Parts: sequence; structure tokens; C-alpha cells
Amino acid sequence: MSRNSMAPEAKRTGLHTKILVGFVVGGSAGVTVNQFTATGTIPYSTLEWFVANVTAPIGQIFMNLLFMVVIPIVFCSLSLGVARLGNVGKLGRLGAKTFGYFLVTSTISVVIGVTMVNLLRPGDGFDPGTQRALIEKFRGQAEQRASIAGDGKFWPDMLVGMVSRNPIRDAAETQMLPIIVFGILFGLALTKIPPEVADPTIKVLDGIGDAMVVIVGFAMRIAHFAVPALIFDVTALFGWEILRQLSFYVIIVLVGYILHLFGTFSVLLRIFARYSPGRFFKKMIPVMVTAFSTSSSNATLPTTIKTSEEELGVSSEIAGFVLPLGVTINMNGSSLFVSVVVLFVAQVFGVELSLGTQFLVVLLSVFTAVGAAGVPGGAIPLLVVVLEMVGVPGEGVAIIIGVDRILDMGRTVVNVTGDAAAACFIASSEGYPLKIG
Repeated sequence: MSRNSMAPEAKRTGLHTKILVGFVVGGSAGVTVNQFTATGTIPYSTLEWFVANVTAPIGQIFMNLLFMVVIPIVFCSLSLGVARLGNVGKLGRLGAKTFGYFLVTSTISVVIGVTMVNLLRPGDGFDPGTQRALIEKFRGQAEQRASIAGDGKFWPDMLVGMVSRNPIRDAAETQMLPIIVFGILFGLALTKIPPEVADPTIKVLDGIGDAMVVIVGFAMRIAHFAVPALIFDVTALFGWEILRQLSFYVIIVLVGYILHLFGTFSVLLRIFARYSPGRFFKKMIPVMVTAFSTSSSNATLPTTIKTSEEELGVSSEIAGFVLPLGVTINMNGSSLFVSVVVLFVAQVFGVELSLGTQFLVVLLSVFTAVGAAGVPGGAIPLLVVVLEMVGVPGEGVAIIIGVDRILDMGRTVVNVTGDAAAACFIASSEGYPLKIG
């Protein structure tokens, strides 16, 4: 899939700077306003009105522009990527490498999380009064999200749902896994029909994909307004009160994110992709900021594909295959988050988990994260399943919901950055050159 050139270097750097400045301004303004509402200087009703009628619509328009192109860009990218790979043997080799990379990096992230919680034990000595207050405050949200997790028949439902009987309905409901399977099958089908029949369809898919990237460009033009609006909403309504109550837990999760993001990925990029980590992270700034502000891997996917192809130099065939898969099954940040939360909540409730049970937590964290929806809060329903499976009260998820928005932002950054790193690794291993400069 061809891609239009990005703006000149000066303009691109200017956009990065505007987005980062907007992020800081939005966060600072939100915290400041939150303090004013806490002292009564600004009525809370006024803040709610301002968020609902001014900042929230701006942020929602930005997110809608990104969500608008997710389904077509996933379907077109995957179908074209598979069709251009040319043969099933190459597809199988590429798939094995991709899944292997996802499994290894997710396991590393979980080991980081489990190790930190066991060493630092943030749930020990948790104030019972604070615990009761948190559970009571967020009980309704916990019960609502627990109901989403269903009756625990996660794997059978997911496996059956992978093969869709109605792709149009799945597209309307943003069910990514069946769309991915349909896109792969469609691409394989294009390789099995005569080229003179397949080529017109490939050109149409190519044109749709290019048009979707242009729409992403439209969205990024308002990013330096939308990002501060999104961050303002979070910090103005919640402030730092919840963070202070759960600060140790929050710090551990964030440090785990940072270690995996700048440690694991840097090593893998340097050794296996032969790519400079510093250059990689610099080029990923728009993707990481978009991920942090939207808390959605799905919404960030178009920007991830655009940046991977145009900035990192990943071929369209590799990007079109690896990145849509990654947004669904490569959840390094979610895996780390789930493992930390399970052990943390167990410590809060005084439930001691044996080494065998913790090993089970590692496995469950890696594999259940595959089912985490690429939307804000998508990992929360899976927590209930894992907590109950290891004997920890599922309602304990209420303890962490108050700070999940902040942590959701962080794990989305880890998730999407891991997807791009995977694309670099796969491209390099297949002999495709990357853009070094």
C-alpha cells in the first residue's frame, strides 16, 4: 500500500512540539482547576458543564476521526499484506515469527510486573478504611465491568467468534478479531485467483487504504487541540487525590511500563532489528502521545501504520500484516498490568498466592490479554476472570478502577510501541531495509 509523504521535517517537528506542549498545558490546567473545585472557588457543576460541552466534544471528535478509519484500514492493510506476501509458505513463516515475538515480549512484561510486586509488596498494610471506601465508591463500576466478563467461557467464545458469520455486523460493532481473520482469508483468496482478476480488487483496496491515511492526517491537524482537551478531562475531574491513595501501586505499574518500554524494546531493537532505540522512540512520539491521550490501541492504529511505514521504513506488506495483528493480540502493557493488579489485590485482601499459582497468573496474564479490547478500559473485564481463577475476590477490581484511566494511558503506549517494534523486528528478519535516517 503506497503512502503519501509526510510534511517536511520542520513542520513535523513543530507538530510534535505542539502536541507535547498541549499535553502539558492540558494536564496542568486540569490539576489546577481540580484544586479550585476542591476549595469551592469553582463550582463542581460548572466544571462538569465545561467538560461536557467544551473539552469532551473536542476530544471525542478527534477520537471519532481515528476510530472512523480503523475497520477499513485493518481490513485493507491485512488483505493487501497477505496478498503481496505471495504464498502461503511465506505467510506461515511470517506468522510464526510474529506470534513468537508477541509471546516472548508479553512474557517478559509479565515477569517484570510479578517480580516488582513480589519484591515491593504494595498491597501489604493497606489501610482497611481506605480499602472499604474505594470498594464502596467504585462498586457500581466494578459490577458493571464484571458483568462484561461473562461466565468465564472466554476461550470457547473467542475461538468460535474468530470466524464470523456476518463481517458487516462485526465491523459495525468493532469486533477486531473476526475482521482480522476475514482480512487474512480475503488476502489468501486473492492469491488463489488469476492476477488479471485480483489486480483490480487490489488497486481498490490500495486506494481505500491511502484515503484512510489522508483522514488520519486530518485528525492529526487538530491533535494539538484535542490532546490537551482529553488530558484536561481526566485531571480536572479526578485530580491527584486518588493517585495519592494508591500512589505506591501506581508507581510500581508505571515503573514496570517504563522498564519494559525503554528496556526490553531497546534491547530487542538494537540486537535483533539493528535499529537505534533513540531514533526509534523519537520517531514514535506522535504514536505514543496519541496512544496516551486516547487510551485506545484501535484509535492509534492508523497513526501507528502511517509512522511505521513513512518514518521507520517498514514495508507496507509487513506493516499491513503485523500491526493489525498486534493491536489485537500483542498486549504487552495489558499483560504487565493484569499480573500486577492480581498480585496487588491478593495482597490487599491478605490472600497469599503460592509460586505455582503465581506461575498460573503469568500464563493467564499473557494469554487473557489477547482478548483485551483495544479501547479505554479494555483490560478491566479480564481482571475479574483472572482474579476469580486464582481465588481472589473479583470485586477487588473496584480498588483500582479509580486510577485505571491514568494506567490505561500508560499501558496503551506500551502496547502500540510494542507493535511498531515488532514490525521493525519482522521487517529486518525478512531482509527488508528500514529507514535509518
